[in-house]
Amino acid sequence: MIYREAGQFKTTYAKDQAIFPIRQDRYAMAAILTIAFFIVPFSVSDYWFNAILIPFLILALAALGLNILTGYTGQLSLGTAGFMAVGAFAAFNFMLRVPGMPLLVAFILAGLTAALVGIAFGLPSLRIKGFYLAVATLAAQFFIEWVLIKFGWFSNYNSSGVITAQPMIILGYEFITPRSKYLLTLAIVAVMALAAKNMARSETGRVWMAVRDMDIAAEVIGINILKAKLLAFAVSSFYCGVAGALWAYAYLGSVEPSAFTLDRSFQILFMIIIGGVGTVLGSFLGAAFIVLLPILLNVGAHYIPGVPRDLLSNLELIVFGGLIIFFLAVEPHGLARLWQIGKEKLRLWPFPH
Repeated sequence: MIYREAGQFKTTYAKDQAIFPIRQDRYAMAAILTIAFFIVPFSVSDYWFNAILIPFLILALAALGLNILTGYTGQLSLGTAGFMAVGAFAAFNFMLRVPGMPLLVAFILAGLTAALVGIAFGLPSLRIKGFYLAVATLAAQFFIEWVLIKFGWFSNYNSSGVITAQPMIILGYEFITPRSKYLLTLAIVAVMALAAKNMARSETGRVWMAVRDMDIAAEVIGINILKAKLLAFAVSSFYCGVAGALWAYAYLGSVEPSAFTLDRSFQILFMIIIGGVGTVLGSFLGAAFIVLLPILLNVGAHYIPGVPRDLLSNLELIVFGGLIIFFLAVEPHGLARLWQIGKEKLRLWPFPH
């Protein structure tokens, strides 16, 4: 009875093609954004901003970028952290070497730089696919990390290779407190998530999904495979580049290439597997799960008597592995699909189906 669309008539094509055609979805999204922008900033501590909310939003943005490439276009990638590193170091150098560079422009240019690198490493996707493409993007991960360490110019010749992010100032206002950094990150992530949702619903998104489902058939009906795959790599890398810039500026403050290792790429891949491949919602659900699970495990461990400490230290990895196997075997579309099934049941409740 709560989630029922009876009586909601769509009288125009615009209403029929809306992102949230059901009224309850629009109300729920408005409530979520209201809570995120106007209630959370004034009701949680700095620990929540620094340790949970900001990394959750940035990792969700990176997962969204990978989902565009892997979920919507079907191109497997293990170089997500490398593209994040490109974005972080590019934003640092744009701010350092261009006098008066606006912060948001530096973030956009950092994303474009990561997009160019993504296109370069996306060229093998025209000839190879699947596991072999994953190996090619894995090479990108190691190559990017090696370049950032080998050439001191990228870190302004810092002997340790660490870059320190410049102050975040927009229109004379400095984002220095955890609350202000959270709001800036939230605004950027919300805008980019909306853009991704619209892209997925547009002609570009339909082309990506056609390539994902069967690239040979897509090419037969006239789709330019070269353009579709490289565009997916570019857009995905752009999202990861912006996420990397936010990781350096809004979260860590100072960062080194080792912060963007292969473990980070696998972490983001696990997010879209658990959250849901090929959905915007899945990127956020997977990021929330990965960020919150270690905290819940640490809290819950104190209430389990007699558990060896060495087991607790590896419990997170055990749970991650088990959940990935579970979702691949039982529900390959992840938490987003479970949420969709729940909504479908609510639409017919209390009647059976």
